[in-house]
Amino acid sequence: MGTLGKRLTDIRCRSAGVGVHGDGGGLALQVQPGAHGNRRNWIFRYMIAGRARTMGLGSYPDVTLQRAREKAQECRRLKVEGIDPIERRHAARASLRPAAKPQVPTLSECAAAYVAGHSDAWAARHTHEWLRSMRAYVDPVLGNMPINVIDTSLVCKALEPIWRTKTETASRLRGRIEAVLNWAQTRGYRTGENPARWKGHLQHILARPKAPPVHFASMPYPDIPKFMTQLRASGVISAYALQFLILTAARSEETLGARWEEVDIPGGVWTIPAERMKAGRQHRVPVSRCAIDVLRHMRAIQTSEYVFHGLTRPRMSATSLNAFLYRMECPFTVHGFRSSFRDWCAERTNYPREICEQALAHSTGSAVELSYRRTDYFAQRAKLMQTWGEFCESPPTGAEVIPLRA
Repeated sequence: MGTLGKRLTDIRCRSAGVGVHGDGGGLALQVQPGAHGNRRNWIFRYMIAGRARTMGLGSYPDVTLQRAREKAQECRRLKVEGIDPIERRHAARASLRPAAKPQVPTLSECAAAYVAGHSDAWAARHTHEWLRSMRAYVDPVLGNMPINVIDTSLVCKALEPIWRTKTETASRLRGRIEAVLNWAQTRGYRTGENPARWKGHLQHILARPKAPPVHFASMPYPDIPKFMTQLRASGVISAYALQFLILTAARSEETLGARWEEVDIPGGVWTIPAERMKAGRQHRVPVSRCAIDVLRHMRAIQTSEYVFHGLTRPRMSATSLNAFLYRMECPFTVHGFRSSFRDWCAERTNYPREICEQALAHSTGSAVELSYRRTDYFAQRAKLMQTWGEFCESPPTGAEVIPLRA
C-alpha cells in the first residue's frame, strides 16, 4: 500500500509500486501487476447512501495527474448534490447510444392501415372486395414479410400464378400492391422505386392484360315493352323486382337491397344511401308512375323491411334475378338492362349525355367539373325516367321476345 497523507506527483505516479496510492479527497492511483509491466489506473472512492463505491477515472499517463484531480473534483460536486457519479456516467453513456430503429411493419399491416385511411371514401362493397382479394392472393405469399424487403421478384411471385388465368383480378392486385408500397414509402418504411409499378417496369416482365370479355349481354331496347308485359303477367316477386330494376335503371344489388325507409312513394323518390352505392355517394332515383305501381303492389304484400323479400329470408339473394332469367331461358343478363336503357337514351331521346349518365349513377366530366357541379339534375332525370317508363309500358311491337316459361 502506498503512503497515505502525501499528495501525488508525476514522479511518484511513474515510480509507485503495486498498491493504492492516495492523492486525497477520494482520488487514488491503483497500481496492479500486468503481463507487460504494472498497470496504473485512477480510481475515485466514495460513500453515498451508506454504500461504498469505487469509480474508475482512466489510466495513467493517458489521464494526467491534473486531469484526474479535475475529474475527482467533479465527482465530489455531484456527491454534494446527492447525485451518484457512477449513475450519472451510466445515464450519459445511455443518451449517446443510437435510438433503436422502429420495427418495420409487414405488408399485411401496411395494407390494413392503407385501407383504414381510405375506406371512408369507398363503398363498403369495394372495401370488402379490396381486403378479400389481398387476403386470398397476396397475404399467403407476401403478407408476413417486412414491407421494406418487398422487391420485384416477390411481387411477381404473388402475381404470376394468377396472371393468365385471372388476369383482371391479378391486374387489380398489382395496382393495390403498388398503392400499399407507395403508402409505406411515404410513411418512411421503405425507399427506392416501387417494384409493383407497371409502366417501364412490370410491363417488361408480365404480359399486357387483355381487356376483359363483355359478359353483360343486353336485350335490344325495342324488345323491352313485350318483355315487360310478360314480367307483369308472371306475378312472382322476382318478376316485380326485375320490373323495378328496369324502370329505375338500377343495379341488382341496389334494387334487392332497397328498404322501405329509402322510398318516398308520394314524392316519387328512392334515395339509395352512400354505403350501398358502387361510387360511395348517395344517389336519388326519380321513380316513374309505373315504378310506383310496382312499389304499391309490394307494399300491399309487405312481409319484410326490404321492398323485395325472399321466400325464406328478409331479402332476395344477390343471384336471384339472374337465376330467374336462367329459368326462363332468357339469354340476357340483369346488368345488361342498364345498357338497354342507355341505348334507348342515345337513340330515342335528346337528353344531354350527363343527364343519361347521371341516371345510371355514373360520374362524368373532369375532376374540376365535378368539384364545381352541385346538382344531380333530379328534375330533368325525373322527366327522362317517366318517358322511359311510358316506353316500357307502351304496346308491344312485332319484335321477337324470348318467351318466359311459367
